[in-house]
Amino acid sequence: MTPGPAGGAAPRDAQPTLRDVAERAAVSAMTVSRVLRDDPKVLPATAARVRAAVAELGYRRNEVARSLRLGSGTGLVGLVVTNLANPFYSRLALGVDAVVAQHGLKAVIGNTGQDPGTERSLVEDLVARRVDGIVAVPAGRDQRHLAAAAAEGVPVVLASRPPVGFAADHVLVDDYGGARAATERLLAAGHRRIGFLGSPPAVYTGTERLRGYADALAAAGLPADDTYIRQGQQQTAEAARAAAGLLALPDPPTALFCSNNRNTIGAFRAIREAGTATALAGFDDFEMADTLGLPLTLVAYDTDELGREAGRLLLARLGERTGAGPGTGTVPAPPERRTVVPTTLVAYGTPDP
Repeated sequence: MTPGPAGGAAPRDAQPTLRDVAERAAVSAMTVSRVLRDDPKVLPATAARVRAAVAELGYRRNEVARSLRLGSGTGLVGLVVTNLANPFYSRLALGVDAVVAQHGLKAVIGNTGQDPGTERSLVEDLVARRVDGIVAVPAGRDQRHLAAAAAEGVPVVLASRPPVGFAADHVLVDDYGGARAATERLLAAGHRRIGFLGSPPAVYTGTERLRGYADALAAAGLPADDTYIRQGQQQTAEAARAAAGLLALPDPPTALFCSNNRNTIGAFRAIREAGTATALAGFDDFEMADTLGLPLTLVAYDTDELGREAGRLLLARLGERTGAGPGTGTVPAPPERRTVVPTTLVAYGTPDP
């Protein structure tokens, strides 16, 4: 028997992985990949520790990796999203894939489940596998792993969230403007107690949409009352429970604004269950919204275009790289490119909220 990476026994025919080497050397998978590419920027002591771990474990690169010349690229683009169960991300993925496929690249999708640790491991693994670039929807504000990938020379484009702590091209939705316009529509209809259902506070889109909601209320001389604000719902069942709680208040809101489609659908279920005439507005249009039979105002935008623009930004960076082609060279220094996808209001049902 041969020792495993943590000192335990492993079957003789078990093949050590790049991650096993990383654990033995107490470095990231990304660093192991750099050492195996003879990257001169790796500290000599770190490189020696990684090579010792490679020798101890008997690690060998697989045939695909051995066949790749430095600079030949893999033809793969990593797409990192937070919740594949949400139709938003499937449309985003279709947009990215439609653009990169025209240039012979294939998108590989990874789901983080809104977990920063999973996202970090996924990004490190994509870099270790030498993807030509990454499009990511970050789960939170800690983006050091994405910054490290960019520093490795892997172009990184963020979608729906801006970069934090490093420069990267990014494409956003007009979160603030769309939320403010939807809330103003409710105010114009005479509503003064407007509840808010949103994603976790750490999510950029939810924060910006809450800001638009609050500023619309402030412009009308109304405070953003915490009594009517619920954040943190990521699934429709959670949103339904949060909305039911608001509707059960002694002085319930007469309208609800929801910061994404999951919250809007959950709020609809709660309103239908309660049998109230609560007006509803939300961010993100969704399929069959026109069949709900409830007055509904939605902030709409082209999700496919969001993905397409992210793909175009990535291809532009790939085209600017120096060296033989995808997989080599460095990402040009800032300025970063920023694109904002506009929003519109769509009304379903009558009367308008």
